Amino acid sequence: MTLTVRIITPDKIVWDETAQEVILPSGSGQLGILTDHAPLLTNLEIGVLRVRYNKEWKSIVVMGGFAEIENNEVKILVNGAQLGESINKEEAQTDLNQAQTALEQAKATGDRRQEMKATQNLKKAKARLQAAS
Repeated sequence: MTLTVRIITPDKIVWDETAQEVILPSGSGQLGILTDHAPLLTNLEIGVLRVRYNKEWKSIVVMGGFAEIENNEVKILVNGAQLGESINKEEAQTDLNQAQTALEQAKATGDRRQEMKATQNLKKAKARLQAAS
């Protein structure tokens, strides 16, 4: 049997295919989903979601959201998502370096609001680089 996996962002459907397995970046850690999984609703962190599709693993970076698993359907609603294969690795590395610099600068100024924003941007940059690798 297979799972029907849908990854939906506010502006598009990023993935709508069947898969053999899904690994979600949930709030409590990596969560593996196989066919006949118990019904579940979980939050998703910024991170890399992995889908086993046609015996190959696909990486998709997700920017936080929720996943609902029920009756071999995995519905994933996220703020943003991008297929790993569409991410330029060099650009992702540059973005990571810039995010690290921005976080260091925010910490130096002591501005908690800027520091929180820079931390979120660093998480996103790390996830994008990981998905591209």
